[in-house]
Amino acid sequence: MIQINHLSKSYQGKKVLDIEQLSIPSGESFGLVGNNGAGKTTLFSLLLDLIQPDQGRIDNHSVAVFSSEKWKTFTSAFIDDSFIIDYLTAEEYFEFIGSLRGIASKDIRSQLEGFSSFFNGEVWDQKKYLRDFSKGNQKKVGLAAAFLGQPKLIVLDEPFANLDPSSQFKLKAFLGEMAKEKEATLLISSHDLNHVTEVCSRIVLLDKGEIKRDLQTHSSTLKELEAYFSGEDTY
Repeated sequence: MIQINHLSKSYQGKKVLDIEQLSIPSGESFGLVGNNGAGKTTLFSLLLDLIQPDQGRIDNHSVAVFSSEKWKTFTSAFIDDSFIIDYLTAEEYFEFIGSLRGIASKDIRSQLEGFSSFFNGEVWDQKKYLRDFSKGNQKKVGLAAAFLGQPKLIVLDEPFANLDPSSQFKLKAFLGEMAKEKEATLLISSHDLNHVTEVCSRIVLLDKGEIKRDLQTHSSTLKELEAYFSGEDTY
């Protein structure tokens, strides 16, 4: 379970995140939506201890994020291309991530077997550095690496961006299957309301750093979110 309490963050005197309380049960597929500047990336950065809060705490499976590093053994993420080591090949990058998670080199390909159609023959055995991959294929490598080692928590920021429609569909199907099996807690931030409502069983809407909606996904969730962002919401 992820437990967030009294969490706030400001930049130059402007509060960009203010969450009194938020709980995310283990095995939940959790979606985070909001306009640019809503605080989505700030929340994920705090969750991963990339930045420090002004106040508050986050507990990741009963481990205090800001005072311990034990959560890193069961947490993975892909936020942006800064997570990619671009002077490595895909195989070298997977091996590096695998080594951090105690996975033998011989087991890495088998663990990523489910991504073969997602890779579409454009990732393995390319004999070139990641910096020479397209943005879409770099994204595929980063996303796949996040699933190595069967982490308890997987954090993905805009996972569908830079992917072609076929790859978006395949990723959505994969995430949907993971969510159904509750193999891990999935935290997904996306501007694509269609994808996030299809994949996530719960969606939180952030606006100017505050939680405005906390919805269990159902048949009318997409319309409710569209009404909010179009300014037609009367809730």
